[in-house]
Amino acid sequence: YFGAISQWTGMQDEYDCFFCVVDLHAITMPHNPKELRDATLRTAAAYFASGIDPDRSTVFVQSAVREHAALCWLLTTQSPLSWLQQMTQYKEKSKKEGGGPVGLGLLSYPVLMAADILLYQADKV
Repeated sequence: YFGAISQWTGMQDEYDCFFCVVDLHAITMPHNPKELRDATLRTAAAYFASGIDPDRSTVFVQSAVREHAALCWLLTTQSPLSWLQQMTQYKEKSKKEGGGPVGLGLLSYPVLMAADILLYQADKV
């Protein structure tokens, strides 16, 4: 994780960077709310401690931008279920659960990823 962040720090002078603490992605699986809040703060702290500079980049918590969820919903309405069921994470988790129920959050995870990118009209991810 820190290896990725260290690469990001060098991009801040070259690109208009957006660094997101992806808490909506985290809730695709059950989490203790307090632990999720703590993890969100730790992740933001790791960004800053690693050299992500809020004066040179945009840093935010995903759930604070409602458009992430709104765009995900719009994209989900146009996403074929059969395509989403082919996603590796969904298939692996379904097997681990013994074929039992897996939440729709995990199923729509790749749609949320697409929304994250499209919302900011990113050229590089």
